[in-house]
Amino acid sequence: MSDDWNMRTKLVHGGTRRSQYGEVSEAIFLTQGFVYDSAEAAEARFLQAGPDEFIYGRYGNPTVAMFEDRIAGLEGAEDAFATASGMAAVSGALTSMLRAGDHVVAARALFGSCLYVLDEVLTRFGVEVTFIDGTDLDAWRAAVRSDTRAVFFESIANPTLEVVDIAAVADIAHAVGATVVVDNVFATPVFSRAIEQGADVVIYSATKHIDGQGRALGGVILGTREFIRGTVEPYMKHTGGSMSPFNAWVMLKGLETISLRVNAQAQTALALTDALQGRPELSRVIYPGHASHAQHDLVLRQMGKGGTVVALELAGGQAAAFRFLNALRIVVISNNLGDAKSIATHPATTTHQRLPADQKVLLGITPGLVRLSVGIEDPEDLIADISRALTIAGEKQ
Repeated sequence: MSDDWNMRTKLVHGGTRRSQYGEVSEAIFLTQGFVYDSAEAAEARFLQAGPDEFIYGRYGNPTVAMFEDRIAGLEGAEDAFATASGMAAVSGALTSMLRAGDHVVAARALFGSCLYVLDEVLTRFGVEVTFIDGTDLDAWRAAVRSDTRAVFFESIANPTLEVVDIAAVADIAHAVGATVVVDNVFATPVFSRAIEQGADVVIYSATKHIDGQGRALGGVILGTREFIRGTVEPYMKHTGGSMSPFNAWVMLKGLETISLRVNAQAQTALALTDALQGRPELSRVIYPGHASHAQHDLVLRQMGKGGTVVALELAGGQAAAFRFLNALRIVVISNNLGDAKSIATHPATTTHQRLPADQKVLLGITPGLVRLSVGIEDPEDLIADISRALTIAGEKQ
């Protein structure tokens, strides 16, 4: 892959490995192992595998390597390790680098499974975790210590869409030698400049925008070659969290169109937010790319666009939110995001259901909050569908 290629060219051609047959579409190498010409060749490969040599499916695969190379080139990272899911990427990145006695500072506003890994899994093995308001830079300064090993946050929080200043937090963390780990799903790799802004490790759930069509699970950890091959790979290949070749092929196909999709989704999300301003059924419309968002200037500086997700808070609480969801015709009810299809989620009763009530209040996950992942449908159809459902939600029952 040429360093001077622009994004859309990298997304189509980056990392391609062609077999002797010269295929146009990337080949799927559905194999768990590889054959050696001799016992000596097997010994040599186990001693030190070359860049295009593979040993076993958990250790690496040509199709998976193509995906890793392509996403690393897009993100501007030295290397990447593809995982079985987004949560395999989160848990793998953190667990591979931490040990008993280490200290982590994390933003409080996180996806429920991320909170579980930090608050239940890591602490069980002697890692100390301090949770703070990720938007408060003074809180970061107060929380980091000389023994802080890592900081962790979602660049855009799920589902309330608060934005963390990557560059500012990175400066605070690096001052004490901590590694900056960013879950960047809502930003998407298209709008991401996280490594340029100081992130050391970037994580994506490839299940979301990278696939973008609801077909397969996957994740990826990006960082320096030393971190990926020296820290992440040994842990992941022995614990079994690597991506399958078929799913890697699906993700390669997704990367070919991701720029077209997420730019269209972001444009529709902004148009939808404009259209919903002043609706009496809504107490809030939250979209990072809209001028009404409290951190709009940071969003434009950090990403350039506001992403693909809008949050709606219905004034009538859970009953109104459920009426709204049940009245939708185009938008489907599910718990994924980043899909070509528009998806609505009620976080308080689904993705964040198990959070204690006081934590929901603290994070702003109210009974009336609906997360809307904007798809690639016609914007006018989406606006009409959502507007009609809001009218029904606001009718007296």
